Amino acid sequence: MAQERGQFGGRSRGPRREPSEYEEEVLQIDRVTRVVKGGRRLRFRATVVVGNRNGKVGIGIGKSTEVVGAIQKAIHQAKKDMLVVPLKNGTIPHEVRVKYKSAKIFILPAGPGTGIIAGGAVRKIAELAGIKNILSKMFGARNRITNATATMIALRQLNQFK
Repeated sequence: MAQERGQFGGRSRGPRREPSEYEEEVLQIDRVTRVVKGGRRLRFRATVVVGNRNGKVGIGIGKSTEVVGAIQKAIHQAKKDMLVVPLKNGTIPHEVRVKYKSAKIFILPAGPGTGIIAGGAVRKIAELAGIKNILSKMFGARNRITNATATMIALRQLNQFK
C-alpha cells in the first residue's frame, strides 16, 4: 500500500513550480537598521542579478524584514528591469567606459578563449548575461551595488552596429 501512494505517503508538497528560464545569483545581503523612538528596526537588503545566459540580464534590490522576502522582491525588480545585451561572437561589440557616482568601470571585448577577466559584480553580471569573453577593470568604488549599477549602465551603452 505504501508503494501505491509514493515515497511520501500521498502527501502533497505544495504546488509544482515550473523551472524558470532565468537564473538568479545573490550579489549581496545586508542587515540595515533604522532608529525609531523605541529602538532600532532591523531589515535585510538583498541585491540580486537575474539572467538567462543568452543576452538578457537585470539587477534588483529588495528590502524586507526577512531574508527570503528581500530576495523575492529583488528578483521581481530585476525581472522588470531586464536588459538585452548585444553579443558578438560571445563577447561585447566594442569597449565602454562608464563613471557612475565614485565607480569607474572599463569593459572591453576579448578574443575567443580568453574567458571572463573581471571581478566582483562585473563577473556575475557578465556570466548571467551570457558573455563568454570579456576584459574589465573597476576603479574607485568598492561598493558592490554601485559597481553593479555602473556595469548595467555600461551594458546599456553597447550598440551592435559599431
